[in-house]
Amino acid sequence: MVDALGVAVVGFGWMGRVHTQAYARVLHHFPQLTVRPELVAVAEEVPGRAEEAAARYGFASATRDWREVAADPRVRAVSVTAPNFLHREIGVAMAEAGKHLWIEKPVGLTADDARAVADAVARAGVQGTVGFNYRNAPAVEAARELIASGEIGAVTHVRIRLFSDYAAHPDGALTWRYERERGGSGVLGDLASHGADLARFLLGDITALTADTAIFLPERARPTGATAGHTLATGGELGPVENEDYVSCLLRFASGARGVLEACRVSVGEQNNYGFEVHGTRGAVSWDFRRMNELAVSRGTTYQDQPVSTVYVGPGAGEFGAFQPGAANAMGYDDLKVIEAYRFLRSIAEGTPYGATLADAVRSAAVLDAMVRSAQSGTWVDVPAS
Repeated sequence: MVDALGVAVVGFGWMGRVHTQAYARVLHHFPQLTVRPELVAVAEEVPGRAEEAAARYGFASATRDWREVAADPRVRAVSVTAPNFLHREIGVAMAEAGKHLWIEKPVGLTADDARAVADAVARAGVQGTVGFNYRNAPAVEAARELIASGEIGAVTHVRIRLFSDYAAHPDGALTWRYERERGGSGVLGDLASHGADLARFLLGDITALTADTAIFLPERARPTGATAGHTLATGGELGPVENEDYVSCLLRFASGARGVLEACRVSVGEQNNYGFEVHGTRGAVSWDFRRMNELAVSRGTTYQDQPVSTVYVGPGAGEFGAFQPGAANAMGYDDLKVIEAYRFLRSIAEGTPYGATLADAVRSAAVLDAMVRSAQSGTWVDVPAS
């Protein structure tokens, strides 16, 4: 028997749409689920946007006030896809209202914000899932298993990159993303949060780091109306960009491995160039998001001049088999969010966490906070254990 589960989406920009579509698709790919998501409510403060979402996707009700969602007894689970500065307030309120929570990273602006939401989820006894979608790629899960098996030996070092051009245009509007109070630490929260999670997912806890940050486009034009995504704006009053365009970071892991994490939102010529290269004493494994279903793997006993093979992941890797019947059939970004929805709903159905949790969000945020402190001080900084 499949039970209906009332779900809501708070914040309906691009990511709100992605969550909604994941709810709509999840039972197609995971028919074994014992809960069926029903789109009960959507909240978005931009006039008309919630009503448009309801008409397009079939939400039963629409509102501009997310507090109405928290008070709605029909809603048992909520996706929080609102801007970062609202994550703490909305996340805590939804948990206290007894709603299961699927919340986008970085879960607020600081580790304190993420911890507040995590504590509220724990007190309420509800399930909490965080949108670290790149760890859901079957190839990434296969890489993690390969590393843990010792096939590439003891890990010595890793390089993680997250380069994008979404903020590269000089006419990009000065939205909340570029303000310290509402957008937090800029590219650290947007992209480096994924990098910190991937680093921990693959290699374990980060214990210390040193970081450098920069703002390369110091001024942008203020928008004259509502914005969505990365809107261009010309002719408006110029204002300062307050948070980071770029971060580079050296990492030390509890295992003794070393790492480099680099992220930039103004990389002209780079579109979602995300990936990692992990090196060990007997081999290496690397992944590129743009070739999401492939791994480059070197393993053996020759060490010097050891060849690298391309491995196409298939149904034995992660949740690949829920989407495609054989290796080298492509999956895409939205499929990763369907996997995330599945693990969220499974957590609710079984009362056991699956996938990325609020604890993972706290650990990622602690790494980001350490990056900020290190960039300010110019020194190595310890990453506190959660």
